[in-house]
Amino acid sequence: MAERNWAGNLEYRATSIHHPADLGELRDLVVGARRIRALGSRHSFNDLADSEHELVVLDRVDPDVRIDEGARTVTFGAGMRYGDLAEVLQGAGWALHNMASLPHISVAGAVATGTHGSGDRNGTLSSAVAGLELLTAEGELVHARRGDAEFDGMVVALGALGIVTRLTLDIQPTFEVRQDVYSDLPWDRVLEDFDAITSSAYSVSLFTNWAGDSIGQVWLKSTTPDAPETLAGAERAPVDRHPLREMPATNATRQGGVPGPWNDRLPHFRMGFTPSNGEELQTEYLVPRRHAVEAIRAVRALGEHITPHLLVTEIRTMAADSLWLSGAFETDAVGIHFTWKKEPEHVLPLLPRIEAALEPYAARPHWGKLFAMDSSRVRTLYPRIDDFDRLVARFDPEGVFSNDYLRRVL
Repeated sequence: MAERNWAGNLEYRATSIHHPADLGELRDLVVGARRIRALGSRHSFNDLADSEHELVVLDRVDPDVRIDEGARTVTFGAGMRYGDLAEVLQGAGWALHNMASLPHISVAGAVATGTHGSGDRNGTLSSAVAGLELLTAEGELVHARRGDAEFDGMVVALGALGIVTRLTLDIQPTFEVRQDVYSDLPWDRVLEDFDAITSSAYSVSLFTNWAGDSIGQVWLKSTTPDAPETLAGAERAPVDRHPLREMPATNATRQGGVPGPWNDRLPHFRMGFTPSNGEELQTEYLVPRRHAVEAIRAVRALGEHITPHLLVTEIRTMAADSLWLSGAFETDAVGIHFTWKKEPEHVLPLLPRIEAALEPYAARPHWGKLFAMDSSRVRTLYPRIDDFDRLVARFDPEGVFSNDYLRRVL
């Protein structure tokens, strides 16, 4: 049977998928390859991770997790999933600053695509990268650290420079988080008090289907012992909820204000359960924070076209970073995320309409999700894109790590 991504909407073109046991086996595969790329946990919804020839998965390489308490960093094999890494860190009394809604995703894949998590003062997941180890097409092992001249171009790199084999992330002492869910937040209050709402907790997520006069759910993840009884007119939910009304709350992380470790509250979904819906497509656009309200209004105006084909939209915030291809490059940003029904015949034609509505607001598409923009538009959104081109030409002059996606999008 043909290999597919997690959502099942993409069949990989690669002729073979390898699972090397160590760096030596990986080097042999890379040096002898005509075209090769790394495949993570398959949570990309487009062909970013695909290859015309070969793919490698690092799930059988010993992660060799090493915590440096003095430097406050952790170094590990890049094939690890966030949930597995978080469990090791929590057991040792340490934490990451943020996590994505899904702990199931590979760290290297999330970093390479600028995946972000949430929180007004929290940087993207990629912003925690303090160092990386990269295997080039010639079999050379390159080490780069924060502060190096081109480091900011090597972190969110879409797999275009080589195979990332190890990562070093910043860590901090472990902390507890409580999670509270509020129902039916009026749209008028969202648009009037957006900054106050998103700054009301360590991490805030707004869930909507764009229909009606209110936001369906607001999830507050707080590091303080208390949470408000109401939030801008929204009432606290008396029972645990799933972001999708038809899905059981048992799949989601604990709510109801019960404190728990960071790794069991910052994600929306529990590691041992199916995340989100499973049968879905995803799209996301990241807009500069200064345009947030106008961008949300623009999408809301398309609600009658979006809602019939949508499972849920999540709106989140993140702090600016300096990574060349990050959606939050040099700007605090707001992510407008669409979890679609698995209806590509309806969803794909909608994307150009949404992108046209968001064009005045410099919306950047999430690299690993579905979007319609071509390279002429994408390149205008990243001031360091020419520098990135030069980096790719130096690290991979023969295009061993290139693929259809990179040629089409960049």
